[in-house]
Amino acid sequence: MPARRFKIEFFDGNGIKHTISLEGEVPKEKIVQVLDYVELMGGVHSSNVLNLQDSDKKFHRIRNLVISNFSGKVFKSKDVQAFYSEVYGEKIPLSTVSTYLSRLVDRGILSRGGSSGEWHYAVSSSINGSLG
Repeated sequence: MPARRFKIEFFDGNGIKHTISLEGEVPKEKIVQVLDYVELMGGVHSSNVLNLQDSDKKFHRIRNLVISNFSGKVFKSKDVQAFYSEVYGEKIPLSTVSTYLSRLVDRGILSRGGSSGEWHYAVSSSINGSLG
């Protein structure tokens, strides 16, 4: 399994931007420490929590769209972006779609081929088999 990467960016009450990046096998205790730091620095606001929930909703929407509508097909992130906009009536940045597809690859839900900038994806055969 590839190393996990986490990046947290926030502005504190004084307008100072904080960026924290973690890469590797990050234990839960380390994540708790980072979140404690964010809270200590005043970077946690209710609007940030809502943004995280919205991101989670979009990730699940993309996962479900891909599994339901792209199984047995080879597709690109632009295909998913267009279909998402068509189904949900809202635009989503291509960078967001690409990030979520990469996460689905990391989780074994998708396979990826090609090269950076020209990735193509397919729903993993293990997922296809478990749906039927």
